[in-house]
Amino acid sequence: MKHWHQLTPKEAEASLTSNGNSGLTLAEAKKRLEKYGPNELIAKKAVSPLVTFFEQFKDTMIIVLLAAALVSGLIGEFKDSLFILILVFLNAALSASQQIRAEKAVLALKKLAAPLATVVREGKINRIASREIVLGDLLILEAGSVLQADVRLIEAVNLKIDESSLTGESVPVEKGSDAIDKTEVPLAERINMAFMGCAAAYGRGKGLVAATGMKTELGKIAGMISAAKEEATPLQKRFEYFGKWLAGLALLICGVIFLAGILRGEKIVSMFLTSISLAVAAIPEGLPAVVTIALALGAYRMVGRHAIIRKLPAVETLGSVTVICSDKTGTLTQNKMVVRELYNADRVIKVTGEGYQPAGEFLLYDSPIDLEKEPNLRLQLLAGLLTNDARLIGDKIIGDPTEGALLVLAAKAGLNKEEMEKLYPRVNEIPFDSNRKLMTTVHSNPDGGYLCFSKGAINRIIEMCDLEERDKVIKVAENLARSGMRILGIAFKRTIEPKTEEKKFHFLGFAAMSDPPRPEVKQAVIKCRQAHIRPIMITGDHKLTALAIAREINIAEHEDEVMEGIEIDKLTDEDLKKAVLKINVFARVTPEHKLRIVDALRSRGEIVAMTGDGVNDAPALKKSDIGVAMGIMGTDVTKEASDMILTDDNFATIVSAIEEGRGIYDNIKKFMRYMLSTNSGEIFTMFGSIIFGLPLPLLPIQILFVNLVTDGLPALALSVEPVEENIMKRPPRDPREKITSEGLLWSMLGIGLLMGTGTLLLFLLGMNDGGIIKARTMAFTVLSFFQMAHVLNCRSLDKSLFKIGFFSNPYLILAILSTIIMQMAVVYVPYLQTIFKTTALSTFEIIISAAVALTPIPIVEIRKRISPKPQTL
Repeated sequence: MKHWHQLTPKEAEASLTSNGNSGLTLAEAKKRLEKYGPNELIAKKAVSPLVTFFEQFKDTMIIVLLAAALVSGLIGEFKDSLFILILVFLNAALSASQQIRAEKAVLALKKLAAPLATVVREGKINRIASREIVLGDLLILEAGSVLQADVRLIEAVNLKIDESSLTGESVPVEKGSDAIDKTEVPLAERINMAFMGCAAAYGRGKGLVAATGMKTELGKIAGMISAAKEEATPLQKRFEYFGKWLAGLALLICGVIFLAGILRGEKIVSMFLTSISLAVAAIPEGLPAVVTIALALGAYRMVGRHAIIRKLPAVETLGSVTVICSDKTGTLTQNKMVVRELYNADRVIKVTGEGYQPAGEFLLYDSPIDLEKEPNLRLQLLAGLLTNDARLIGDKIIGDPTEGALLVLAAKAGLNKEEMEKLYPRVNEIPFDSNRKLMTTVHSNPDGGYLCFSKGAINRIIEMCDLEERDKVIKVAENLARSGMRILGIAFKRTIEPKTEEKKFHFLGFAAMSDPPRPEVKQAVIKCRQAHIRPIMITGDHKLTALAIAREINIAEHEDEVMEGIEIDKLTDEDLKKAVLKINVFARVTPEHKLRIVDALRSRGEIVAMTGDGVNDAPALKKSDIGVAMGIMGTDVTKEASDMILTDDNFATIVSAIEEGRGIYDNIKKFMRYMLSTNSGEIFTMFGSIIFGLPLPLLPIQILFVNLVTDGLPALALSVEPVEENIMKRPPRDPREKITSEGLLWSMLGIGLLMGTGTLLLFLLGMNDGGIIKARTMAFTVLSFFQMAHVLNCRSLDKSLFKIGFFSNPYLILAILSTIIMQMAVVYVPYLQTIFKTTALSTFEIIISAAVALTPIPIVEIRKRISPKPQTL
């Protein structure tokens, strides 16, 4: 069976059992509506906020904490149990609030369909609700109208449709009605089709509805969005593994100590309470909350770097990114057609300037041209200005981008459209159409007679001119076209009457235009490569255009680094996995291609950031590790499917966000190292007391205070540690790396043993001097002081504390002082003494506690000097 684009208009009518003039009958339309259903997109059923909230409790780490709370409650430690439960529920509420808005992508798709459609039924024009459109309906298209279904065009008069949101085409596409004699034609090249969600930018047309609802190209994208599953981020995977590891460790500790005590003759109840105390010491209760708050603070900081984070885990995932798949138009480029070279009088003239700013120079051999001495060149610029229906308002173009580029070009030469139109008023025209590929206008000449100007496809302009060096002009034009330029020929002639035929013109030259790269992108690509991040361009645009931009910004150099969508179709998934290793530019791609590319990269272990602004990008954004939507040009669909939104639509902002993400993950490593090292200190303290037959040096309530307060505030302050200078010169971390790496384990054992030994020594000192309450108070205090000293070590995994400076993170100093004040309150305030079972310490006891607690600083400084390479987390 033939595809719609292969059918002639008459064949399409026959296939749809419709009429290209009168449309369907009312009875037939009603019958088809009942048979096929309404023309609307089916949204995925929304998940209730309550379900989202309770889904947070599936995490292994959270289950471990809930188990600890349950056991604490069963043995009568209700305060401990309450503290843990409050923490867990606050963490779940914060995480759930970030996800409640995440499933609105398909709902946003509905907004793209206009509520009313213009159709012909029984020969009469009707305005009907777009949901009532059926297969075979005859739709009327005019400039500004939005397509409400996919149609096979049967009439197109100067019709141009903006398909950028669906195909990635940077300019409106010229449409026609002739059949295309090919089976496999990319979506962007089906010029006899028009698709739901796209808008008619120019001209008019008619089309028969070939697909409605979920059968449309837009509907297929909606289906892919619904089918795409949320993937766990690297940090979530690490924490899932870590939670299981921690749960196993806690059970092992409980079991070993319980059995050892029973074999030693201790009472069962006593050993059960002791085992539970050790389990509480092993679990860092504050860790999930600190990680969540750290990610939230990172998301807040990113707003200042033009990046809005929609899902908290995305902050950390940015630091893992190994590949950035970027759209071309508007992200790598300015999304503004600009004339960059002119061919005039056998010369190629370079034109400078950025975007639609009417400022720039005309350079010949890198030297400025005096336009006053170039009447032929000024005439060429005037021709482009007058055969033009666009308007330049400030630095914005109203109308066709190609015509806008000619307006800005003339403005750079000091030619003002309004002034020139008064001087040379238009008296006649032959409008552009897609068959002729020309536009011709006739203007009254103040010197007498008329001037006729024509612009259009270079081969058509050359055909209508008497040109001697035709082959030379064609060769220059073809070379510029191969470099991705769009070529527009310009010609003129003088007449004595206000009418003309498109022949016997004089060739003036041509303009070579393109959508240039953003000025800052080239440096951002260099920064990517230094950070061992691979940039890949994925676009719906032409192969040559894509390669030209890729060369300019150093993403690709050779044609063998480029692959078109039609080539992807011929590859198996395994072949594509091999191809993505060497292909840096994918051109003429569809939404399905983008999904396959993302899948292929991820299957190779890459962490993929995918950018996009159009509806066609949404499925790939949702499938990737980090979906990045454009805030200015992006559709609602893309934004709702994304993890991050760029408020300036700039590739360089993605690189800045990755830098911020790496800094955030560095800080997560620092406070995890800090919290787990200090928790191991608690474990060694409790374990040592049992081995040596001592009373418990810490009560569960004291352990919980250390885990939540003494750990929590400094850890939170570590999350805002300044980003280290060399962070974008390191390779991304291995996404498969486990959270319990060798470096972390040695840190936990070494620092934990030191803390445990110091705490037990002061516990014994307190026992000899003042009994069990004094001993526990000294152990409690020195353990808190140990943590305040060790948090300074954790500010950098390889740089000396004295090199980075004590006061470069004022929040940490404030956190340390606040924690010390709270610890002193627990020791000296009578009401808190009752709750935490403490007693006042002497000045000497405080000084000796502080002195012992400072011992980790010189030891870690010596380790950093001997082995400066940072130990990974």
